[in-house]
Amino acid sequence: MNRLFVAYKPTGVSSNFFLSKLKRKYKTKKAGFSGTLDPFAKGVLLIGMGSHTKLFRFLNKTPKSYRATLWLGAKSDSLDTELIEHIEILKEFSENKVLRVIKSLEGSLEYEPPIFSAKRINGQRAYDLARAGMEFSLNKISSTIYKTELINYSHPFVTFEATVSEGTYIRSLGLIIAKRLGVKFGSLSALERLSEGQFKYDEQRVLDIKKSLNIPENFYHGDEDNLKYGRVLALDELEIKEDGHYWLDSGSFISVINITNAEVNYELGRIEC
Repeated sequence: MNRLFVAYKPTGVSSNFFLSKLKRKYKTKKAGFSGTLDPFAKGVLLIGMGSHTKLFRFLNKTPKSYRATLWLGAKSDSLDTELIEHIEILKEFSENKVLRVIKSLEGSLEYEPPIFSAKRINGQRAYDLARAGMEFSLNKISSTIYKTELINYSHPFVTFEATVSEGTYIRSLGLIIAKRLGVKFGSLSALERLSEGQFKYDEQRVLDIKKSLNIPENFYHGDEDNLKYGRVLALDELEIKEDGHYWLDSGSFISVINITNAEVNYELGRIEC
């Protein structure tokens, strides 16, 4: 089965466990997802089945948007409700101050990722080291925060939305908000991914892969059998000759090619539509 669609992962289960349920539902063994969601998080998970698992790196998956609820004063090493160890009672802030702090995130932001993350330290995942009680540090990373919005403030809970570049840690954004409010601790009580680029949840409807790619279409004017059988393509038979990745439409399937230094190579030879 070749299928590309957006699923909605519930909270409390891993992305891998959720994928195994989808495999059983659609009776397929070959499937994958793009953009892992932690068990704590829920929301959009882009799923590919069959040959469509090869398409993830060519899809329009950024920026990503999230909705999160921040619990001000809640101390947790995981920056969510999994490992809450202390709750500080705080005075209420004005809504305008909370809004200003949330808007202050917009732009380029450098910060430390959470220790409970999938970052690798000498081949090991940071969250495995953190659960084992080992001490380590993570290098700072940079993210672009395109847009933020305050959805609701019901002290001590702040619900906000953020549209961000790929690889942004929303739990870290929550902690930054808390600290910019003058609060030592802050952890997320809820996290939902609303979209990955152009992809939003729509009842697991099959996506049109030709409308989902983030690379331009090229046009081949040679013998159609060359595409059909994956033969070498001549540069002068392509409409666009500049270096880059392109997709070619063959009706019932597409091919992804890469032009480099006047040479044409297949990245993906035949993906059924």
